[in-house]
Amino acid sequence: MRSRSQFQSHKKSTLLPLVCAAAFFSLLLFGIQSSFFSGRINRKIDLGKEKVQVSDLSPQELRSLAEFQTRVQQCVANRGLGLTAHLVDLCKLTLKFPEGTNSTWYNEQFKVFEPLEYHYDICDAILLWEQYRNMTTVLTREYLDARPDGWLDYAAKRIAQLGADKCYNRTLCEEHLNVLLPAKPPFHPRQFRTCAVVGNSGDLLKTEFGKEIDSHDAVIRDNEAPVNEKYAKYVGLKRDFRLVVRGAARNMIKILKGSNDEVLIIKSVTHKDFNDMIKSIPNPVYLFQGIVLRRGAKGTGMKSIELALSMCDIVDIYGFTVDPGYTEWTRYFSTPRKGHNPLQGRAYYQLLECLGVIRIHSPMRAKRKQDWSDVPSREMINRAHAAALHFKRGPDGQLGQFGSCKVWGNVDPDNSGPISGSSDMSDVRKHSNYSKWETMPFKSIRKEAQDHFKQMEGVSMYKIDGNKLDDLVCVRHSVNSKG
Repeated sequence: MRSRSQFQSHKKSTLLPLVCAAAFFSLLLFGIQSSFFSGRINRKIDLGKEKVQVSDLSPQELRSLAEFQTRVQQCVANRGLGLTAHLVDLCKLTLKFPEGTNSTWYNEQFKVFEPLEYHYDICDAILLWEQYRNMTTVLTREYLDARPDGWLDYAAKRIAQLGADKCYNRTLCEEHLNVLLPAKPPFHPRQFRTCAVVGNSGDLLKTEFGKEIDSHDAVIRDNEAPVNEKYAKYVGLKRDFRLVVRGAARNMIKILKGSNDEVLIIKSVTHKDFNDMIKSIPNPVYLFQGIVLRRGAKGTGMKSIELALSMCDIVDIYGFTVDPGYTEWTRYFSTPRKGHNPLQGRAYYQLLECLGVIRIHSPMRAKRKQDWSDVPSREMINRAHAAALHFKRGPDGQLGQFGSCKVWGNVDPDNSGPISGSSDMSDVRKHSNYSKWETMPFKSIRKEAQDHFKQMEGVSMYKIDGNKLDDLVCVRHSVNSKG
């Protein structure tokens, strides 16, 4: 028989290789995980002047991004109606349509059919879309005052048929803009809890979302989409905001008929004909801020989502072509027409839903319970946003909520500035409530909007047109003056 000491010695000699093997396996597994998320742990990502290494991120930041990416992948699998998400690295993923998907949209420029897979960087995407929750998306006087050469250069771009490429005569440009230019933001982040963005897709006629749409705190429509009893059970009757392109703005009197309160927001430019119409109607009218003034810019539907995010906690979209099987773009109030590429739109809108930006409602989704439990939670989004900010912007990402402010302006707390309007407005407009959003007492807006304003230290953020969202014009108001 072995002595007790011999048995203990043999036991230790047996355990030692097992412990070493377990330690080696753990290190190997960590190396594989690190390699998956970063390619190589010391891989550098060129971000202009900054170069950020994956190894600069803390274990908690790596975990936050990995968990977020996995949740996005699961969300796409559960909600994508056949779409699948394939992880590439720490931030990048590819959305793929199933084999056999009918790709009928043909790109005349590149002579190819619409592809069946799309590549995204969800770190960039979350930074972009979460920023809109703090933004102002209406052009204001304070923005033009704060932006370098705002009146000389930028104001001229928002006026059609000015006859000059710059506002050499500022008084003349002010005459063009005054009728739709508020002194400060008429709308605030978190002003509404729920908003419905209603597109124009023909699939609206397949479901009766009307009452559901009207139950939202605010409803945003676009262009010339009709709102009447004929379509009420499909698209509702509530009318709060309408984003229009220049062509639709020419018909604003017809579009707004039946509502004195619906806010019209013109996507691009104004000119004399628009101003003459504005002076004759009782509705609030403003210019959208943040549009890239060139051909090929984002469509009205996407800009409507940006507008909604700048005012609303929850954004529900209806009437967007997001279900499988579409071979052409349709509208619920007119004959079909070509022009949109359904697969690319489907993929991107699905990504936005799984990033927690929007909630999609469509005929195929109406048949299932919408509990949204597979969409990342607000806490998970916030953690991933903080990690992505550090990863993508390096030291600048840790400068706080004003790290993207490249230009600063200040507003005199004792001078609220003029409301939009002009001396030659019609009596109809003069005696209407068109300026109600500009003159609304701060204490009367939603408490969450008041709290957000104080959290932002009284700062309004604007996109510098044509630049990325990490270049902002920021205007500081006095928090006390709002009290």
